[in-house]
Amino acid sequence: MNIGESFRFAWRGVNANRVRSALTMLGVLIGVAAVIVLVGVGNGASQSVTQTLSSLGTNTLTVTPGTATSSGLLGLRRSTETPAVGTGGTLIRPETLTAADAAALSTPGAAPDVTAVAPVVSPAGVVASYSDTSHQLGSMTGSTAGYLGIANDTVSRGRAYTATDVAAHARVVLVGPTAAKALAGGDGSALLGQEIRLNGVTFTVIGILTEKGSVGARDQDDRMIAPLSSVQDHLAGYGDLTSIAIQAADADAVGAAQAQVEAILDARHRTGAASRDFTVTSSASMLSAANSITGTLTVMLGAIAAISLLVGGIGVMNIMLVTVTERTREIGVRKAIGADRTEIIMQFLIEAILLAVFGGLAGVLLGVGLCQIPVAGFRAEVDPASVGIAFGFALAVGLFFGIYPATRAASLRPIEALRYE
Repeated sequence: MNIGESFRFAWRGVNANRVRSALTMLGVLIGVAAVIVLVGVGNGASQSVTQTLSSLGTNTLTVTPGTATSSGLLGLRRSTETPAVGTGGTLIRPETLTAADAAALSTPGAAPDVTAVAPVVSPAGVVASYSDTSHQLGSMTGSTAGYLGIANDTVSRGRAYTATDVAAHARVVLVGPTAAKALAGGDGSALLGQEIRLNGVTFTVIGILTEKGSVGARDQDDRMIAPLSSVQDHLAGYGDLTSIAIQAADADAVGAAQAQVEAILDARHRTGAASRDFTVTSSASMLSAANSITGTLTVMLGAIAAISLLVGGIGVMNIMLVTVTERTREIGVRKAIGADRTEIIMQFLIEAILLAVFGGLAGVLLGVGLCQIPVAGFRAEVDPASVGIAFGFALAVGLFFGIYPATRAASLRPIEALRYE
């Protein structure tokens, strides 16, 4: 068996009809590129979420009103029924968090593994105005001075507000980079020290927050943070808290801190593990859940893309069958002058593999190139393993779907092949 001769015949077959060969390779190209891009998008999303949640710190807890099931996708609250003391009836109490809850968690010695507590209010629909420019904020946060440390926020220019500012109900505000640029233009630094209006109320910008980036379509820098007291005075009112931010002593103490927080709030709300009207989540648990979800999505995206690669392989087989039919007389001539079954099989098998290899290489280049384009605020991350698997699968597809046409060509009887018109 002459491999070089089989390769030469195979190359001549690929080159004989370039348009048809190109269209055949296109199916493999699209399949390989789809695998690389979709897996890359899944990996990019996973890394973006991981980076964002890690920036919050691995020792933070967040208490929100309502249970995970009761708040649901719409964030609706339900009421819990608690036995009324001395009546045998029930009290209908809305699921809320109050400043008293935050104060109880801050009581020295109450929660030994908790090092910082910050009540948080987040009024919605806040519009910031400066000069003749208005901007709808992505988020507005009111909290105590300790919130910045818990949320891992820093000030890149200017200063942070202090406990004195909170006690004095000072109308000062820290502005995120995106909001600062939207209001003042440029890099936003011109806003420092200026007075802006939040829903018509004047606040003084004392600091520009350090950039945090985006999570998908959500811009974490389109925000402002101000003292809790001034936000309650002018934007939110003195009602329920949106959440309570908590910092544990270290990452190893998160579990103990969470148990202590739940015990304190259970005692205050007269609830138990099965009837809690609040939810305590940790950044570590959110990170684990997010990684699990994005990992599953990545596998699903890769599997969907693999189907298109399989369809491309079927296209290879279809074209090879057509090629065998068209070249029946050529096969008869080769067999008549001494080519054996193995040589015929090798010729058409190599031709199918060439189509898959060229299509696969082009698909790798296209897929890697498309991964460089930002998608929904993050860049797809090329996984070398997905590149290798996609190309290897393309090669296997060419081999697998080339076997039947090659075997069919080799099974033709010389006399019948020579008579074929």
